[in-house]
Amino acid sequence: MKGTKKDLIKYRLLRARDTLDDAHILAEKNKWNSAINRLYYASYYAVMALLLDSDFKPTTHNGAKSNFSEYFISTGKISKDLGKIYSQLFTWRQKGDYDDLFDFDKEKVMPYFEPVE
Repeated sequence: MKGTKKDLIKYRLLRARDTLDDAHILAEKNKWNSAINRLYYASYYAVMALLLDSDFKPTTHNGAKSNFSEYFISTGKISKDLGKIYSQLFTWRQKGDYDDLFDFDKEKVMPYFEPVE
């Protein structure tokens, strides 16, 4: 089934919200690496919706990050603080998913919930 651009944007925003809910559930269980992963993906889905709304269609996570930075952060449409948070989550998601002997904790993860909201 193929939807309209508006349908896809709505879907991505709903997916962002669901993924943020998952992050809350994982945080309640002290699953900090998984919570970082879900916080990143909640942000990623929202960024992808924003990019699609502006007719950008990156095919990689790096592409999404680059487009978001170039067309929304650098131009001041979105605050540099939120850009830094997205960039940090991007890095931490990779670290939490792929690096050995690396674990997040509550103090590092919890401050990211509010800006992701």
